[in-house]
Amino acid sequence: MTDAELKASTFRSLKEATAGDWRHIAKELSAYATDLPSRVLCHLQLLEGDSGGFPIDRLQHSLQTATLAHRDGREEEFVVMALLHDIGDILCTYNHADMAAAILRPFISEENLWIVEHHNVFQSYYYYHHVGLNRDMRDQYRDHPWFQATVDFVEKYDQAAFDRHYDTAPLSFFEPMVRRVLAEPQRALMSRSNVKLV
Repeated sequence: MTDAELKASTFRSLKEATAGDWRHIAKELSAYATDLPSRVLCHLQLLEGDSGGFPIDRLQHSLQTATLAHRDGREEEFVVMALLHDIGDILCTYNHADMAAAILRPFISEENLWIVEHHNVFQSYYYYHHVGLNRDMRDQYRDHPWFQATVDFVEKYDQAAFDRHYDTAPLSFFEPMVRRVLAEPQRALMSRSNVKLV
């Protein structure tokens, strides 16, 4: 048996698990959760090298979006949301905003979560008419309280972040921000009853 196997619980189904097993799992989960920022940063780096036909690659676009937000004086949580807004591009080609929202949901405000969840619909305003689609899809949300905040995010930061010559901050600049924002959930989402294992 390996060290990892010796430390692991031994039940074969959840029905067999004991309170001791769950204490052990909670301890392991706590250590694993602490390293979430590192895993997110590692996944973000997978965006490097693929431009998808755009002027810069997906990582540079993410960094540039965050740089624009930071230099505009936006709060740290917003800057991290801007950095991670397209993190789902690799695995969620057709619904990348959903992946970003899923990662950020426990850590950011309802407003910033709404912005990241809907940014792709709002961004379509800038190009859908060029590909024969309805650029005004965002209008379905016009009465939503965060409609204008999402328009502003896309206008000022997301759609403007494709400049090859812009002095974009490196990922190392944003790493401490990511670690702070993803350090502790703002709300418990372990289950519908908000029960936490740790």
